[in-house]
Amino acid sequence: MGKITMQDIANELDISRVSVWKVINNKAGVSDTLTEKVISKAKELGYFINKPSKSTALQTNKTIAVIVSRPESATFWTNILFQISNELAKYNINLMYASLPSIHSLTFTLPTMLMDGTVDAAIILNVYDTKILSKINQLKLPKVYLDITPDFPTRELTGDLFLIEGYETLRKITKDAISKGHTEIGFIGDTQYAQTNNDRFQGFKSALKDHNLPIRSDYCLTSSIDIFSYYEQMTTFFDALDTLPTAFICASDYVASFLFQYFTDHPKKLNHDLFVTGFDGSTEYLNVSGLITTAYVNTQDLGKRLAYQIKFREENPRMQYELTYLYPEIIYRDYTLKVK
Repeated sequence: MGKITMQDIANELDISRVSVWKVINNKAGVSDTLTEKVISKAKELGYFINKPSKSTALQTNKTIAVIVSRPESATFWTNILFQISNELAKYNINLMYASLPSIHSLTFTLPTMLMDGTVDAAIILNVYDTKILSKINQLKLPKVYLDITPDFPTRELTGDLFLIEGYETLRKITKDAISKGHTEIGFIGDTQYAQTNNDRFQGFKSALKDHNLPIRSDYCLTSSIDIFSYYEQMTTFFDALDTLPTAFICASDYVASFLFQYFTDHPKKLNHDLFVTGFDGSTEYLNVSGLITTAYVNTQDLGKRLAYQIKFREENPRMQYELTYLYPEIIYRDYTLKVK
């Protein structure tokens, strides 16, 4: 076959050329499933080979690893992975997944492909174990991290760090709750798990301090929470409360969904209306999606930004490392859990 065209791809998939054009040019209006099929078929047919990009030099033949823990854990992460894959495919950059355990063990070793020259750079996502991060940090590869653990010294990172801004965002969300008349407010989220969770808790505390409101430790669940028994530990927490605050600020929509589940399962425990907020703007958790105040993280934009950054870092390994905050959009809502 000669020069591969968009029409060739369209013919292979029995779809319109317009749909292929939208995918190749990163335009809206095509489902994630079809986008993945188009990118895969384009790579298979060799469409990207030696095809100049609109904004960069000729395509490359690099391989970049995406290092992840629990890649199946949430669509939030899989959406980011998918977008990274789409962006790198445009430059004919290969993507390899390196799936790591969630918790370090004495027998843990990094995958060989990260150390034998198979990959040229790495993006690190959803890895929240300090010992594992330390081993990744020793790799002689250009690296970009999305979030880290709060006890990892950021000055020692051998790569760029991206964080979803949480301090000011949760400060604003908490102040919104206060403006609605809530003076007894709790916080739920493992602050030892991720730097972003810790930032959110600090923003929560700052808002209360600004309004001379007490931080009720009995209303806050911030200790280490086992990712495999979130509901059970939150159940123990709620069961032990003699009284409830009028609002809970949750570190994520994921956490908020468990809160909703608890009060659905224990309706008698809810003795007054309860205002609840989340973070991430996920559509995955149906019992809270579209209902609660949240901070929407655009995973498509985030995936693109990580892809751009690892390409930049791989091409400019000696430039100073960067710390970048991405601001989510706060979506305010008035929904409360009602007493039945």
